[in-house]
Amino acid sequence: MNNTVLAKRYAKALFQVGKEENALDDFNKALAEMAKLHAEVPEVGDVLTNPLYPQDVREKVMTHLVEALQAPTLMANFFNLLVQKRRADVLPDIAQVFRVLVDEERNMCRGTVISAAAISSDLNDKIKSTLEKITGKQVVVANEVDPAIIGGIIARVGDLVLDGSIKTQLKGLEESIKGSE
Repeated sequence: MNNTVLAKRYAKALFQVGKEENALDDFNKALAEMAKLHAEVPEVGDVLTNPLYPQDVREKVMTHLVEALQAPTLMANFFNLLVQKRRADVLPDIAQVFRVLVDEERNMCRGTVISAAAISSDLNDKIKSTLEKITGKQVVVANEVDPAIIGGIIARVGDLVLDGSIKTQLKGLEESIKGSE
């Protein structure tokens, strides 16, 4: 079974429990922190997933991580279950799927706005408002700066991409000139 299917199963089950316990935010935070740790510290991922380490060592490491993150008891049990079932490698995927489920529950989506230079908060608010009108959802916007786009912005929300960059317009102009030759 591939990791995506497993991640969805675990995330959906955990989502249901979190919803019943009214702890979606706590669960989301614990999952995000553990996934971040898993991704940013390669040794953690290695110890939790490598079969060369004895099972009891992997469980002790997870116990220490859970204590350090001060994860809720249910999340501690969940993390320990993943180690016992040798599914700790799926943890980042579970965190991602869980976040999407929480966002859907709250009618939210996440987007990225890429600009050639930093944009003002007023312009950012206008872009956010426009994206919310288009998607019909509350949008959480992350900003990125990429001087390569020359000017304008590129807004991405899920599958929706609104590209108003100068770079793309110049490419389109170049294609139309080449096509007319």
